Amino acid sequence: MPPPRTLAVLLLAVVAVAAHGRLLASDGLPGQGSASDAAVLRLSSAGRPAGEAEEGGCEMTYGFLPCTETAGGNLFLALAYGFLMFKSATYLSAGSELLLEILGPGIVGGLFLPILGALPDALLILVSGLSGTKEVAQSQVLIGMGLLAGSTIMLLTILWGSCVIVGKCDLSEDSTTIDSQDTKAFSLFGSGVSTDLQTSYAARIMAISVLPFIVVQIPQILKLQSGHRLTLLLGLIVAVLLLLTYCLYQIFQPWIQRRKLEYSRLKHVMSGLLKHAQMHTFGHLVDDDGTPNVSVIEKLFHKIDLDNDGKIGRGELQAFIVGVNFEDIELDTNLATDQVMADFDRSRNSSIEKGEFVDGVLRWLEEAKRVVAGSGAYSKKFMDDFHITTGEEHNALLDKHEDDGESIENPTWTCFKAISLLLLGTAMAAAFADPLVDAVHNFSSATSIPSFFISFIAMPLATNSSEAVSAIIFASRKKQRTLSLTFSEVYGGVTMNNTLCLAVFLALVYVRGLTWDFSSEVLVIFLVCIIMGLFTSFRTKFPLWTCFVAFLLYPLSLVLVYILDYKFGWS
Repeated sequence: MPPPRTLAVLLLAVVAVAAHGRLLASDGLPGQGSASDAAVLRLSSAGRPAGEAEEGGCEMTYGFLPCTETAGGNLFLALAYGFLMFKSATYLSAGSELLLEILGPGIVGGLFLPILGALPDALLILVSGLSGTKEVAQSQVLIGMGLLAGSTIMLLTILWGSCVIVGKCDLSEDSTTIDSQDTKAFSLFGSGVSTDLQTSYAARIMAISVLPFIVVQIPQILKLQSGHRLTLLLGLIVAVLLLLTYCLYQIFQPWIQRRKLEYSRLKHVMSGLLKHAQMHTFGHLVDDDGTPNVSVIEKLFHKIDLDNDGKIGRGELQAFIVGVNFEDIELDTNLATDQVMADFDRSRNSSIEKGEFVDGVLRWLEEAKRVVAGSGAYSKKFMDDFHITTGEEHNALLDKHEDDGESIENPTWTCFKAISLLLLGTAMAAAFADPLVDAVHNFSSATSIPSFFISFIAMPLATNSSEAVSAIIFASRKKQRTLSLTFSEVYGGVTMNNTLCLAVFLALVYVRGLTWDFSSEVLVIFLVCIIMGLFTSFRTKFPLWTCFVAFLLYPLSLVLVYILDYKFGWS
């Protein structure tokens, strides 16, 4: 978790800008033209919703956050609020993982975690049409639809294709992938990824989740002149029912959480090895600025290589693991040795060469940076924090899945930390969702760029970046196990968009009595989900060329919406 002072500085900066009102004034230089400043930055007048412009000026959100009428100023505000929404998503993700460690899968893993993961998107969609007059809401709700469409399509195109590229392995003659072996470079047919059968089930669930989109489009499909509000209500009911069904499926079939247990075991073993190496080698594995110290890693290799033959055999690795004191868990050294060998031995020759060892340690150091991001110092404490975090995760998951009697060393503190992160992430998402929507809407007005396209491209970067980085890191392990988990979570994210986020959007449109004129946006979501759903539901092998199919769908979606709305008048 980043230091509190970092967040405090950010918030104080925003308040300071709001108080002085000079940096974002539409006219004049700082310190000159106070009348202009007063016209641009002022409190909301009574009865007027935040973000709705008056003649000659704009309105501050909450009465103190800054606003501007200029394109540059609104771009700055959108970036600032987008960053804060990104941090809120990060805190929610970290708090969710800790909550899973404490309470395990089942209700927590199947119900609360998927909802918490989709919370930033859902809040942004909600506030996009919640305030203001009906006319203002009808205009701003396009931002919510843009986020819904952009988030779904980004996950299934850009992120899906990126995971194929970073996770690709060699394909054998029978088209099966060889874990950790990537010698065919960018061969379109000779390299690729594979997943297990259960991942294809997740893709089928994702394809089924587009049903509410079909329901709300029934009047347009059948060219009916009435019944629009009824189909909105039916679509809302179907979306809620699908959401509940999906959560129940996750509760009673927690296979994704079981996969996480396997990976958490390996992660904790590696954190212990790195901590031990840090204590018993000549220098730190990571310099103060976070740069890996390759010379120290090479010294560690030579220390493990007892017979000095330039490679580490299984016996040498197991002897090193046995020498590491894992006080917090009962470690099966044979299983741990097998896992580390499989992770490091990319050449599959039953030994770890120096290059493989250095590359493997570098990968795990990057994972350590991600896990304890924000600790502020890459020192001995940095490795201690990584080991403690992975130990808590391993013990909690092991306790829930195997009933071995292990538990978290300090469950009270872990619970407090989880709840604090969840509350902080929720509060930030709730506080900055409305200002972000206002900034995007004002930027759209200032540049005459449709707000749908801005929110389609930019806003998913704020709410989904944390999950995207985590997915790519998982995929880079180049293992069928981790790739299956990665793609399952991608499909799960889309399913939550098509159920929870769509339900919020439909409820908003229905309650406020807004006009449903989102046929082109619904069509692109439907097409991408169906194409990728069918493509991934009945196969488990994906050669490298498949990533280009996914990438191509992203710009085609934007082009299709533009043609349907602005050439054929669907909007």
